[in-house]
Amino acid sequence: MAAMQDETRAGGVRVRGARWRPMAGHFAAIVALLAGVNAAAPARADDAAPIEIGMVTPLTGAAAESGRYAEWGAEMAVAEVNAAGGVLGRPLKLVIEDDQTTNPGVVSAFNRLANDSAIVAFLGSIRSTQVHAMDPDVRRVAKPVFFGGTDPNLTHTGDPWLFRCRPNDTYSAKVIAAFGVQTLNLKKWALVTSTDAFGSSGARLLTAELQALGASVVTAQGYANQTPDFTPVVLAVKGSGAEVIGSYFTFEQDLAIFARQLRQLGVRSPWVGSPSITDTAALHLAGPALYGTYGVADFNADSSPEAKTYAEAYQKLHKAPADQFSAWTYDAIKIAALAMTAAKSTDPAAFRTAILAIRGYKGTEGTYDFDANGDGLHGYNVVQNKNGKLVFVKRVDFPAP
Repeated sequence: MAAMQDETRAGGVRVRGARWRPMAGHFAAIVALLAGVNAAAPARADDAAPIEIGMVTPLTGAAAESGRYAEWGAEMAVAEVNAAGGVLGRPLKLVIEDDQTTNPGVVSAFNRLANDSAIVAFLGSIRSTQVHAMDPDVRRVAKPVFFGGTDPNLTHTGDPWLFRCRPNDTYSAKVIAAFGVQTLNLKKWALVTSTDAFGSSGARLLTAELQALGASVVTAQGYANQTPDFTPVVLAVKGSGAEVIGSYFTFEQDLAIFARQLRQLGVRSPWVGSPSITDTAALHLAGPALYGTYGVADFNADSSPEAKTYAEAYQKLHKAPADQFSAWTYDAIKIAALAMTAAKSTDPAAFRTAILAIRGYKGTEGTYDFDANGDGLHGYNVVQNKNGKLVFVKRVDFPAP
């Protein structure tokens, strides 16, 4: 499979093992647009060996669309850092491997990157189940890995090298429950969650939060990822007497199928979902079936000036709305650059210490205050889908542990 062996190089990005490749001149366009300067970094950075950051992301498979968004966010951050002079007098370079949207694929992709001694840090997966699969190798490699999976357990298993650049589901469950019960005044819930690590954790946490608020779960429906037909789940929800639906969907395709079948079978209950209900890919796939729904979103353009600036630049460059898939990778690159600069080194131990010391960094997803476990964010935005546009409702933050 020659196509899978190809390597593409373009100013600050190297893509290996991928069928999708950046368009010619794509990276230079990012630099010119975002920095207002020539595509080349300053001469002192050009003359030095680049600092390489590895990235695993789905460029093929069921989540290829979201993987492309994640890559675009990381590319934008690398371009901005390099336009400002790089890090420690050196440019950054992304080295990207396709995880093929599978657990075996992400492990293979990460290990291909880990074998390159020039890579000083990594961007992992946004899928919790894939981060769990990577974890034994992350411990072995012993270099910082920034990731987007939201299962709280990921930063509580004793791995000192995992750093989350999204809020975990301890907070999503709190916000979903509080908004549904206290703001919408709905107390009889149907839960629909994937049976993987992300969905199982979300179901457990949301159930506990609802019970604490005096609400009840009248039906809890688990499903396997990439289920082709949700009719039994929809019928169970319809017959349960639930006033509202809460959900944790891992993949956008599953969410879109469920949403369309929900409407086809006449269920019009309010729906408050985890961040997947706000994904750009999910909005494309589900269309009007998601109109009127609510979601918790770690990124929303109206949540802060930083988010708005990023969203405007991303929209101008890619002609698509920014979402958490691109926002967390953008923030991760910026945080990596900030930490290496503070440490004055790419040494893993010094790098790690500098990440954990970050306080008050205003990123696109919120204000980063890293705790001892490696969690940087501690809150969510509530949004509503109004005819396909995500309208900001409010931001809810919690104190860092």
